[in-house]
Amino acid sequence: MNFGFTILEAIGGVMTNSTAILANAVHDFGDSIALGQAWYFEKLSGRTGDKRYSYGYQRFSIFGALVSALMMLASSFLVLVEAVPRLLHPEHPNAKGMVAFALVGVAVNALAMLRLKGQTGMNARVIALHLLEDVLGWFSVLLVSVVLLFVNVPMLDPLLAIVITLYILIGVVKNLRAMVPVFLQAVPHDLSLDKVVGEIRQTAHVTGVHHAHLWSLDGQRTVFTAHLEIDCDVKPLEYARIKEEISAIVARHGIYHSTVELEYPGEVCRNESHKDG
Repeated sequence: MNFGFTILEAIGGVMTNSTAILANAVHDFGDSIALGQAWYFEKLSGRTGDKRYSYGYQRFSIFGALVSALMMLASSFLVLVEAVPRLLHPEHPNAKGMVAFALVGVAVNALAMLRLKGQTGMNARVIALHLLEDVLGWFSVLLVSVVLLFVNVPMLDPLLAIVITLYILIGVVKNLRAMVPVFLQAVPHDLSLDKVVGEIRQTAHVTGVHHAHLWSLDGQRTVFTAHLEIDCDVKPLEYARIKEEISAIVARHGIYHSTVELEYPGEVCRNESHKDG
């Protein structure tokens, strides 16, 4: 429904000569992508690892988000290319047509919000916020179009288009800033590698920790790996206790997946030349 209306918006923006409606079409197009991703990746992320993607398919969600962000950047640029010159040389939009499309826009997005009534979960909440933004955006178009019916100020249309587009770009840049550290396997901002390693060092028989790494698969699921140096050749029961303590530390920090290798006294780390803290 959202994508179908986006096509109508694009046609309506051309027919009414309104850059504000075209800007809203870009916004709704982005929301359509978000809706599609939420549906598709909700199913895809549930797949377990295979020979091709041993960690599973969770990382596809962040890839899809990157593609949609780049598409939004390109479409927003096209709107600005059209809207900015109209501030200097305003063109008269069809105010009556704008009013009609704005009323339909408010109705369609409000109906979409009602379809989510009773739904729970993060995806549903995020999508509901997207649709609320769309309703408010169409209220803005409605307000401007009503003003244009009575006052001849054609520059209000491109001005609103620029405001809507800049709002979209702020969200896109914010999302890109959140995505880049995930792609570069940075330590998640809400976790501290030093703190995790420090707690592990307090475990009995652990004398050192190296090759400790902490990164996110998709912005939500975190992975931790490390080599632990122990001070003796532990027996099976003690070995199991060390594993339980490490598991408890990992769980306490909300880490999704962990791999820990134990190194016994005198054992040379196979990655000795790259050994880190």
